[in-house]
Amino acid sequence: MPASRPAAKARVPFAVYVLGLSVFALGTSEFMLSGLLPEVADDLNVSIPRAGLLISAFAIGMVVGAPVLAGATLRLPRRTTLVGLLIVFGAGHVVGALADSYALLFATRVVSALACAGFWAVGAAVAVSMVPAGARAKAMAIMIGGLSVANVVGVPGGAVLGQAWGWRSAFWAVSVMTAVAVAGVLALVPRVPVPKEPPRLRQELRIYANPQVWLVLGTIALFAGSTFSFFSYLSPLLQDVSGLSESWVPTVLGLFGVGAIIGTVIGGRIADANIFATMYVGLSSVAVTLVLIALLAEHAVAVVILTGLLGVVAFMSAPALNARMFDVAHDAQTLAGATNTSSFNIGNTVGPWLGGLVISAGLGYPATAWTGAAMAGLGVAGVALQARHGRGRVVARSVVAQSSVAEASRSSSV
Repeated sequence: MPASRPAAKARVPFAVYVLGLSVFALGTSEFMLSGLLPEVADDLNVSIPRAGLLISAFAIGMVVGAPVLAGATLRLPRRTTLVGLLIVFGAGHVVGALADSYALLFATRVVSALACAGFWAVGAAVAVSMVPAGARAKAMAIMIGGLSVANVVGVPGGAVLGQAWGWRSAFWAVSVMTAVAVAGVLALVPRVPVPKEPPRLRQELRIYANPQVWLVLGTIALFAGSTFSFFSYLSPLLQDVSGLSESWVPTVLGLFGVGAIIGTVIGGRIADANIFATMYVGLSSVAVTLVLIALLAEHAVAVVILTGLLGVVAFMSAPALNARMFDVAHDAQTLAGATNTSSFNIGNTVGPWLGGLVISAGLGYPATAWTGAAMAGLGVAGVALQARHGRGRVVARSVVAQSSVAEASRSSSV
């Protein structure tokens, strides 16, 4: 795969934007506990690191659910599948809002995540199928934009609701947003015709024999883990280390979200032109930003500014990482979307878990940023391996092409 390709100018169908708006409800749920951990921990009488495992529980459900549901629904109508998964997701939040124990809440997070993962896998494949190959990063940027808006509005809004009316009110709000998403998909996303020859799971599974797929998977997992090992514990860091009051938490979460929107727009515009450069710059910037946060954690102004910057550089990388997986997966586009979802959430599982470990070890909340920086550094190495392998394949194809031309010339001269 060449390191660069022409920038996409194709018009993205409105249905892709509808899918991005649906992701807003999913993203709000996925990340909102970052601003609610103290409230959840107090209400359910558990430690903050244990409450942080609720974030990992959601991520585990995403890891398992994406490939399983993508395979199970491979031959089902796409729009019907999307609607069914949203209904299950909303029901999970109704039960979560009523949960009276940590175990039940944990279970609802896993179930909701399974439905969320299925929606992401199928929705991403539908979005990519609506645009030319050169506009994949742009389409994925729109999908990821739903997460960015969730970080600006949904996550801080959840924190405000949690502080005013308890964390359960945030779960009720997500249930309402999911109902709106169901209506939007039914009304505005067209029926995607079932192919004359439906895809076969066995054929799509062949992508996992490609080493490049595993390189991309590992890089995405490291990227996500680097960001969320720190972000999952941002609320207690702001209050216990930086000295900010609880009322500042929604504002800082919103600033991260604003940065995420800016980063998504930048990434969506530049990734199709040079996918490897976008990944290099994004992951390197994540590592540097997290190191600065770790060093300056006691300085509130610096942490607030750097948190916003982290949103920019992290989400700038996301469209490129998503598009890269669709590139190396070739015709197995549904499992490409599922693998993207799983790999991001492997990182979302490992990141908060490692963050909780360093906190429990007595290293303090700033250690979560050091952990994230190390993971981002490994992610940069993963991009380097992808680029090296990709250049090797380009050279090999060039040699084969030149040999074919030479052979054709000899044949024509005989």
